Amino acid sequence: MDAQRLKDSFAHVARQGDAVALFFYSDLFVRNPQLRDMFPIGMSVQREKLLGALGGIVAQVDDLPSLVPFLQQLGRDHRKFGIVAEHYPAVGASLLATLKYFCGTAWNDDLAEDWNAAYTLVSKVMLEAANEDALRSPAWWNAQVIGVERRRFDIAMLRVVPDQPLPYLPGQSVAVETTSRPRHWRYYSMANAPRADHTIDFHVRLVDGGPVSSVLVRSLHVGDRLRLGAPVGTLTLNEDSPRDVLLVAGSTGLAPLKAILEQLARRPSPPRTHLFFGARTHEGLYDLEELSKLAMELRWLTLVPAVSDEPPGTLPGLHRAGTAQAEHGTLPDVVGRRGLWIDHDAYVCGPPVMVARTNERLVQLGVNRDRIRMETFAEAQR
Repeated sequence: MDAQRLKDSFAHVARQGDAVALFFYSDLFVRNPQLRDMFPIGMSVQREKLLGALGGIVAQVDDLPSLVPFLQQLGRDHRKFGIVAEHYPAVGASLLATLKYFCGTAWNDDLAEDWNAAYTLVSKVMLEAANEDALRSPAWWNAQVIGVERRRFDIAMLRVVPDQPLPYLPGQSVAVETTSRPRHWRYYSMANAPRADHTIDFHVRLVDGGPVSSVLVRSLHVGDRLRLGAPVGTLTLNEDSPRDVLLVAGSTGLAPLKAILEQLARRPSPPRTHLFFGARTHEGLYDLEELSKLAMELRWLTLVPAVSDEPPGTLPGLHRAGTAQAEHGTLPDVVGRRGLWIDHDAYVCGPPVMVARTNERLVQLGVNRDRIRMETFAEAQR
């Protein structure tokens, strides 16, 4: 298997954009019409996910230590769709047909052999992980909504309780499906460390055109039912590290970092921790009052709110927890102004552009890339 030949051919195919995924799913459903019911009626988001997943896999095809864990999570996570062993050859046949079509005259026996070998490896790793996971976990968890708090017109905080315990690590995410949007799954991070009563909090922000977020934010009620996929994610705490901790959260990217903060608070001697919480406007700091109360209780925690599109000023809603002011600027700039952070472990979550710029800013300040954790799996599937 020639890794560079795979990358070059996929780069050529990917330039055809959405047509690639359109061809793939059309071919898959013509050959296997019984599979159509496993997917949502509207396929535009699904097509984007396909290209994103393929791109991620091909980019790591010569880095198996990174690729295999990703594929294992992908295999476990795909159980929620009802995918079983017999589906993998069908997907492989349509994938090869799609690549052959868009490679055109560049397609030859060597390239076909490369892609066949690559898909055989991918499907083998995914299937083995799925089969192993099936021995100890359900394909999904049914859950009931027990609390809905709308902080703004576009942000809601939900509390749900699964029908059976859902084990996860703070910082991880699960895919969520609502009964009113069947077969549409959207990833959300748990906003709390695991509790004895197994309840789970989510922070959800309305996404333009998002079929799941629109329901969760605008019309979900106590008593409604959800389905939750298997926990996934790479934004988890390094429990073996003795270093201090830097948390950088943009908007509802706060959720997994709040879960990590709760995890830290359970330690006998928590590390010194800085939490930067940023938004475009003061109103966007939707959970600041609760965070301010935590900062007053936890002497090892320093909270730094930041806004980028409004001038600095007294923050609304904080008079009960102590008046504070937000710093003005983007999170990468504010974090950079407040220290070097070279002795810290950093955890960053929020809009992709903010995460990428914060990551680069921290590296410029001398933070080792290995000490910066971000979400990779769930973000690739959104």
